Amino acid sequence: MKYFTYMLLCADGSYYTGYTTDLERRLSEHNGESEGKGAKYTRCRRPCKLVWYEEFDSKNEAMSKEWHLKRLNHSQKSKLISEKGLI
Repeated sequence: MKYFTYMLLCADGSYYTGYTTDLERRLSEHNGESEGKGAKYTRCRRPCKLVWYEEFDSKNEAMSKEWHLKRLNHSQKSKLISEKGLI
């Protein structure tokens, strides 16, 4: 099984960071396409766009990366996304 750590760009310009085993499904949940799913943080900040992700072989690696990313400030996250992101 593969694990992904990801960052979303929310409609208000903020970033959301998480981990999952299915990026497509999780993005769909964050954008309200699955009723009652997704993070509370993203519900009032839709639409959300996937801007960065990294794949891992273990849940622990993905969770560790998520922990480290959540400690970055907004400009550090923006820099990471501009260097290695999807946009």
